[in-house]
Amino acid sequence: MHVGINSLSYGLAALAFLALAGLLLGGWSRRRHAGALLLACVCCAAWAALIAADAGGVAGAARWVDVMEVARNAACSFFILRLLGYPRPDARWRWVGYCAGYGAALLLALLPGWRLAQAESAAGVEGLALAWLLAMRTVMAVAGMVLVEQLYRQKDAQSQWAVKYACLGIGGIFAYDFYLYCDAMLVRQVSADIWAARGVVNALTVPLIAVAVARSAAWPSGMLLSRQAMFHSAALLGSAAYLLAMGGAGYYLRYVGGNWGGLIQVGFLFGAMLLLAGVLFSGTFRSRLKVFISKHFYRYDYDYREEWLGFTRKLSQQTPGPAERAIEAVAQLVESPGGALWIWRGGERFTVAAQCRMTVPPAAASGGAPDEDAAFRQSIERNQWVIDLGEPLQRAQVPAWLARLPRARLVVPLMLQDRLFGVLLLQEPRSALRLNWEVIDLLKVAASQVASYLALQETTTALMTARQFESFHRMSTFIVHDLKNLVAQLSLMIPNAKLHLDNPEFQQDMLDTVEHGVQKMKLMLQKLQRSDAPEAAGPVELGPMLARMVAQMATLRGSATPQPVFRCDEPGLSVTAAHGRLERVLGHLLQNAVDATPRDGEVALRLRRDGEQVVVEISDTGQGMTPEFIRERLFKPFESTKAAGMGIGAFESREYVAELGGRLEVQSVPGRGTTFRVVLPAWRAAEVPAIQVAA
Repeated sequence: MHVGINSLSYGLAALAFLALAGLLLGGWSRRRHAGALLLACVCCAAWAALIAADAGGVAGAARWVDVMEVARNAACSFFILRLLGYPRPDARWRWVGYCAGYGAALLLALLPGWRLAQAESAAGVEGLALAWLLAMRTVMAVAGMVLVEQLYRQKDAQSQWAVKYACLGIGGIFAYDFYLYCDAMLVRQVSADIWAARGVVNALTVPLIAVAVARSAAWPSGMLLSRQAMFHSAALLGSAAYLLAMGGAGYYLRYVGGNWGGLIQVGFLFGAMLLLAGVLFSGTFRSRLKVFISKHFYRYDYDYREEWLGFTRKLSQQTPGPAERAIEAVAQLVESPGGALWIWRGGERFTVAAQCRMTVPPAAASGGAPDEDAAFRQSIERNQWVIDLGEPLQRAQVPAWLARLPRARLVVPLMLQDRLFGVLLLQEPRSALRLNWEVIDLLKVAASQVASYLALQETTTALMTARQFESFHRMSTFIVHDLKNLVAQLSLMIPNAKLHLDNPEFQQDMLDTVEHGVQKMKLMLQKLQRSDAPEAAGPVELGPMLARMVAQMATLRGSATPQPVFRCDEPGLSVTAAHGRLERVLGHLLQNAVDATPRDGEVALRLRRDGEQVVVEISDTGQGMTPEFIRERLFKPFESTKAAGMGIGAFESREYVAELGGRLEVQSVPGRGTTFRVVLPAWRAAEVPAIQVAA
């Protein structure tokens, strides 16, 4: 009796799916995802036809029933995945391979030699094989229902209207399979009535799927599942699979280990947990997993909302410095561990502004030759390219000092109003990076934001410096007032001196007053003395000036140590400068070196020529300075580590050296000492007329 019912039930299902397949091949061939649905219909029709043929006594049909059921489930799941937005169009052939592998794995796992096409053939079967087969078929049904639930839950109201009948139809197929196999697992056999009704149930789902096809114009072409949820789900699923495999391996070790089995199992599981924790906390693993998910499950590589929120959040942090935060914000977009940032300063060279988990050698800290840097800047401003140093042709376009830095990968220009503000170098990312249009556009937008952010920071700093100078001048007004009081006191003594000059007590009081006033005025003048009329520039011979400074230092210090040692490699070296201002700059640097050096240390002063430039080196073996102090505080006005210092000496020295067309370089190692290097253009006789005319 059941043979005839089975043939009729499954024959009806086969005809229904064949009719839907015919519609898809005909007028509905251009419907969205018609190919995936056609594949599912063909597999369903073939599966139902094989069961009907087997029930009708057709020889050889039974051996293919289980194979086609697996194919039917895989095809229906693939159709749901297409509605979810899988696979990505640019990786279609790769997904064909994945689907083939998926089908092969299911066949190997679910076909241990038993078949369920006839209820009678499975009614009395006992053993692990049948239990395994029923459990795996149940898992397949659950997986299908989960996909259907995800499809419906992740859509908005309009999308749910379009897919709800597809969810009802295919979800009904998987739900009935779940009911069938759960019942079989409970009673250890397949119910003949439930098996026979299965064909009719599948046939009833066809009209629902057909209605869904009629609404296919509104079917979604992408998915709405967030990347964070996908990332954590993938990590959780992978961890669960790993722990399941390790648990099985541990159980096997305990089974074969004899008396040592328990110890071996515990040690093995603990080691497996440590390995899993190491992998999950690995930045490289997380980076590669994110790339894999973005590459195979999403149309775009980035979730721009999350990326922009993270980028803005990083820039808004309090620490570290603004430039370091800018590097970290851009680096996290491409999973780079760090980099360095150079700013175009002075109109002629690059200067390193910050480093983030990357060490820039001193040779690259101030760029390269001015001509080379200027040519590179012009090229960047003209093309505004993001340069991939992994490509030999692009690598040849950057200066040698930038290209040879270790693990350098990307050079990102920081453009501000079509002008180059600086360049950002990023190290090799943790995962493989494909520099396509999406990555380039994202880096350009982020770099533009960083340039505006850093320019605003520099403008704010300049405004604060100007206000500090304004406060300094305001303070000078009060000091001038004190000077006027001192002058008034001294002026009062002049008429009194004419009357009481012979009085010894008056003489002593006058001397005390004059001495007090002189000392107070000297102290104020040391801080405030500035010449209103600028000193005329001219040739200044550095050898005699430096020798005189060292001699004066020795006279003032007497037997105190350390005593500066002067070395002149070439006599007669001269530069074009104002004698007084240059002497004040060099004297300030020398005095700082002496103050920073302990009594048993050494201070050396050296004068030498370097091509067309003259170099004055002032070295000491003092406590040294950290790179952060040099970058953030050394040349900042009104920042001083001395109790009585005003914090403008180093700032004034650098500004005047730059005004002369030179540069002030600093090289310091904490605990080992510091070297200040003043590099100035050498004086030439042809410059004299121009200087005289300017004077």
